[in-house]
Amino acid sequence: MNIRVGYELIYDCPQPTPMILTLNIHYTRVSDIRIPDHIVTDPALPITAYRDGFGNWCSRIVAPAGRLRISTHALVHDSGKPDAVVPTAQEHRVQDLPAETLVYLLGSRYCETDRMSQIAWDRFGKVPPGWSRVQAICDFVHQHITFGYEHARPTKSAFEAYYEKVGVCRDYAHLAITLCRCMNIPARYCTGYLGDIGMPPPYGPMDFAGWFEAYLGGQWYTFDARNNVPRIGRVLIAQGRDAADVPLSNAFGVNTLVGFKVWTDEVPEPYVPS
Repeated sequence: MNIRVGYELIYDCPQPTPMILTLNIHYTRVSDIRIPDHIVTDPALPITAYRDGFGNWCSRIVAPAGRLRISTHALVHDSGKPDAVVPTAQEHRVQDLPAETLVYLLGSRYCETDRMSQIAWDRFGKVPPGWSRVQAICDFVHQHITFGYEHARPTKSAFEAYYEKVGVCRDYAHLAITLCRCMNIPARYCTGYLGDIGMPPPYGPMDFAGWFEAYLGGQWYTFDARNNVPRIGRVLIAQGRDAADVPLSNAFGVNTLVGFKVWTDEVPEPYVPS
């Protein structure tokens, strides 16, 4: 299938403000991109790009004083298959893990492994290791947290989400990631597009999504404690230790987000731009 993705973000800045944008589709999907997701600014601005320490594509701009519109339209080809489910995938002993996965065992800004370790082992220590343990963590988090945009808070950590029992998709991901790391399973945060393809209505408002990946059986697998069912059409933008590593925008100055739209739609082949 083809998936049309994009966004429109409108900022209001009282003075020129440097910004880092992490809004491009992840390099692992480059072969699937049919119409590139070039960032467009209005007014037009110089954009410089680089890769961060996690391999994500990032862009640098200086937003002018006043209103700035940032947008893109892209087309991505997708297999149309739901997230993989591999119950036979096994955990690795820490000493056997590849070096590049070890950072995803450690505590990070929103994932306090030191505060959650005993909770994790008390709850999941007797669950069979491997896929079943990660799924048990997802099941627990899915039931433990009640979703609601009114509960969103940029400073909320996994420990706080655990005790408050409310949050948004990033809070589900942070709590699940933290519990996995406490059980010595590498886990990393993912952000990207996730529409309602293959799901029955009613549909909620479209937004960017947060989920996570766990390292089992020699590779990374997608898990989603918020939805907790295999989904179709994920389009990864960035991944890191937690949401602090992959903010969609990071502004170095006062700014107000005054407009926000995201779209993710299946489109027929051949695609005819509207």
